[in-house]
Amino acid sequence: METYAVERHPPQSPSPAHADKIMQRFQKDVFPWLGKTPVASIKPMDVLTCCQRIADRGAADTAYRAKQNIGQAMRYAVATGRAERDPTADLRGVLKKPKSKHFAAITSVAEVGALLRAIDGFKGTLVVQSALCLAPLVFVRPGELRGAQWAEIDFERAEWRIPAERMKRRREHIVPLSRQAAAILRDLQPLTGERQHVFAGRDPKKPMSDAAVNAALRRMGYDTKTEITGHGFRAMARTILHEELGVDRDVIEHQLAHRVPDALGEAYNRTKFLKERRVMMQRWADYLDTLKAGAEVVALPSRVT
Repeated sequence: METYAVERHPPQSPSPAHADKIMQRFQKDVFPWLGKTPVASIKPMDVLTCCQRIADRGAADTAYRAKQNIGQAMRYAVATGRAERDPTADLRGVLKKPKSKHFAAITSVAEVGALLRAIDGFKGTLVVQSALCLAPLVFVRPGELRGAQWAEIDFERAEWRIPAERMKRRREHIVPLSRQAAAILRDLQPLTGERQHVFAGRDPKKPMSDAAVNAALRRMGYDTKTEITGHGFRAMARTILHEELGVDRDVIEHQLAHRVPDALGEAYNRTKFLKERRVMMQRWADYLDTLKAGAEVVALPSRVT
């Protein structure tokens, strides 16, 4: 069998979920046209024709990512002696990266209160409702939330430690748990505590579906394209924490696990601002409770820095 155009194990292995997504992209859009071509024989026009076919069906972002993935595989092939050059280098600028679309998010204080009340009234499984209730309190990425494991939860320290392999940037992340967040988890523990995943799915060995939270939001009457998505809870927290509660942006960005270079060039430190982040997370949970109760909220002058 010829050496295929795509290697399954690049030098820096992505997370299992991301690796599966890449492999699905190859199986659907790349292998049928390039998979049987010897890797050393692939030319720029072969790659362009393959990616243009994807773009022509209206999937410009997938086409751009496919070109990126093919390039990664080709550079690995060069590094391991399977090919002499990466043909995607000649296509720089040909398939441009589409403008990123922001995830729908609610950042109006009044609308956040209404959303929280709707979540409280959600009629669904305890697993999905618990995920919905926890999402605004911890504002992690949807994949990090649904993949939460009981072994990561430390009730004594009131924190959730997400291991590096489940994080987008491959670094362990600490999520301080407010009293409200811990209470949600404790309430769910009798149901799923014997399983690996906090938000267990129908298959005992797997977490709930990655579409569960967005599907629940739609059932509640929210448009996940224009109003709110599971990812939108991050923008909600980021905006309101800074604009309404006056929390320092660096503290917020570290809790979001974003890259925030400091004066020494350090991009991310899992324990940086941890004391401030603990205070912020409890203050945020208390603030959300006030919004949910429908009370008039006046931002306090004190700042978490």
